[in-house]
Amino acid sequence: MALPAQLEGKLRLPIIGSPLFLVSSPTLVMAQCKAGIVGSFPALNARPVEVLDEWIIEIKETLARYQDDNPDKIVAPFAVNQICHTSNDRLEYDVEACVRHKVPVVITSLRAPKFVVEAIHSYGGVVFHDVINIRHARKAAEEGVDGLILVCAGAGGHAGMLSPFALTQEVRAFFDGTILIGGALSNGYSVLGAQAMGADLAYMGTRFIATEEANADQGYKQMLVESAADDIVYSNLFTGVHGNYLKPSIEKSGLDPNALPEADKSKMNFGSGGNMKQKAWKDIWGSGQGIGGIKDAPKVADVVDRIETEYRQAKAELNSKAY
Repeated sequence: MALPAQLEGKLRLPIIGSPLFLVSSPTLVMAQCKAGIVGSFPALNARPVEVLDEWIIEIKETLARYQDDNPDKIVAPFAVNQICHTSNDRLEYDVEACVRHKVPVVITSLRAPKFVVEAIHSYGGVVFHDVINIRHARKAAEEGVDGLILVCAGAGGHAGMLSPFALTQEVRAFFDGTILIGGALSNGYSVLGAQAMGADLAYMGTRFIATEEANADQGYKQMLVESAADDIVYSNLFTGVHGNYLKPSIEKSGLDPNALPEADKSKMNFGSGGNMKQKAWKDIWGSGQGIGGIKDAPKVADVVDRIETEYRQAKAELNSKAY
């Protein structure tokens, strides 16, 4: 197992808050970093394009001041997500912005183009790439990424169908970089479970949508509180790539979640939320299967406090059961 030097000693818990389209803003990211976990946001959330520079500067300066005022606290680095797909005509500019401001961690999705990896490595940044299968993992490893995010069955938004037990085992056989696991992780027990499977970090998203700092509709947050794993549907209709969404939000948009047609993959679109009148993330709300444990929408700091308590408790319980 491996953790980049850029993250060593800079995490309170082994967690990266995953980038959430429309939901992740500087407010959420800074709250996560102040709580000691990596906060991240999609570059495409910053609109128009010039706003990306403003967001990065705000996050860097605010976290630096907070660290100066709280020298005993662990303040985690932040990350920016880049959608490396032909529908993203901002990619080159957004990568250049990350280089200008030396963003510590960049998360790439859909492809791991070598030019992005080389650009981020030019100043000592780290690149983590999300994958849903072995073919994608091998390709990203060949491109020189520092870590692989295994987006497994049960993850919110765009997700794969493989069990984390299977995918982690196969990836670890050929990849000695950082491994992250995403998929239905919502408490401290699941974070420790990810590490027990061989991961270095847990990748957690949905739990942070239901927080005060998240830029999400109150109805979205309440739906997460009221829903459970059975309320998730897996479909590629909305963006052309399969993902997990809340059934009640699909019904609210006038669609039958039990009879959704297949989408045309040749018309994949991410930056605008898809090709339909009902937009992914804006009208159709993504969610992972771990929502059964979400009972409220408190501040990020309170959520991380709970996760840490659960994580320590899980460790103690596991030690007591060890043979």
